[in-house]
Amino acid sequence: MKPFVALMRRYCIHYVNCHDFSLLPEIMVDDYKLSMGEHMLQGRDTQYVNATRIQMGDIQGLQLTVHEIITNGERLAMRFSEHGASQRQGGKQSVWAGIALYAWRDSRLTHCRVEQDYYARRRQYRTGVPDRVDAPAVAPWDTAAAPANAESERVVRAWIMEGMPRSPGVSFDDEWLGVGPQDVIDAQKAEILDLFSAGPNVAFHVRQFGALRPGFTENSGAGVFLHSTGILSVRNGAVSSGRIVRDRMGLERRLANNVVKVA
Repeated sequence: MKPFVALMRRYCIHYVNCHDFSLLPEIMVDDYKLSMGEHMLQGRDTQYVNATRIQMGDIQGLQLTVHEIITNGERLAMRFSEHGASQRQGGKQSVWAGIALYAWRDSRLTHCRVEQDYYARRRQYRTGVPDRVDAPAVAPWDTAAAPANAESERVVRAWIMEGMPRSPGVSFDDEWLGVGPQDVIDAQKAEILDLFSAGPNVAFHVRQFGALRPGFTENSGAGVFLHSTGILSVRNGAVSSGRIVRDRMGLERRLANNVVKVA
């Protein structure tokens, strides 16, 4: 088992799924950072632990299922779902997707860039009907490192700068379940916050800027920004497949607070 993959196995199984916070000093550096949407938590034993304890306190049976891992040995990205029953929601169950990009140093995690589909989780709380859990990866801990590929990165960078246009084989958020596609933003520019490749696969974290598309809220045309993470595959010089998770919940909250202008 590759060292980075072995570390993530310990993170997922022994820390998250067992809720064993005592392992964190062995898994994360002291000044561990977590970036999600417009927010960043810094400090393993302070901001990160405080936020995580809130979620695990509400969803006491919280579990994580790994669907996909890519790594080039230096970086690693993981597509996953978290699921469980919420005490605050009267025991209602939900499952929601996430895509995380990790960096590490000296066998411990240093930074995670992640987006999670809390928008879909809220839909399940509202209806009382949980989504199904996507199929787990057959052998995630046997994932082999693949070298970075500059051409794959170039293709994905260009696709992002084109506004992340709809492409066959690429699914956003909960669309893979058959939920109707939701176009959120008419992107005019993008800031790539992180991007790396492992062979033909490319992981990224991006912030798009543009005008809100009709149908998301009543603020159609407002200037907004939207964060996304994704893992895409490149074949024959084009994006061929992949999954993307967008911070729709964060965008909706900013709109509700009348924070719609972008710098």
